[in-house]
Amino acid sequence: MNEPFDPINQRILEQLVANARMPITELAKAVGLSKTPVAARIRQMEEMGLITGYRAILSPLQLGLTHVTYVEVKVTDTREKALQEFNTAIRLIPEVEECYMITGGFDYQIKLRSRDMRHFRQVMAEKISTLPHVSSTTSYVAMEAIVEQNWLSI
Repeated sequence: MNEPFDPINQRILEQLVANARMPITELAKAVGLSKTPVAARIRQMEEMGLITGYRAILSPLQLGLTHVTYVEVKVTDTREKALQEFNTAIRLIPEVEECYMITGGFDYQIKLRSRDMRHFRQVMAEKISTLPHVSSTTSYVAMEAIVEQNWLSI
């Protein structure tokens, strides 16, 4: 069994992160192996759960979702049942790009994408504010993206 982060697997993962649709022959050439061992390594990393899937990454800008807001949410109840109710409901809001449970002065941080301020206000009023157990929110509008990554460096 190959180590998940041996140098060849690292190169394979770097190539797949850059272009998951790269033909296996090109990938093999890029990492210096033939097709069969590269395919076996990929299959092994999938079976290990290191590679969890492949997907199309859409451009929020091309979809017209140019307005980014970070929302801090405080909830009224932090018992497990209440948190699970909030978690289930937040996953149903398509404008929510990311949501994290956070320690500190608030309970959740949300990255929300919308078309404009009017759309943002609608999402806040009709979706975020009506979530189970929400007591208050604070919003921060992003002015400019300095770094945006959709992958982790290896």
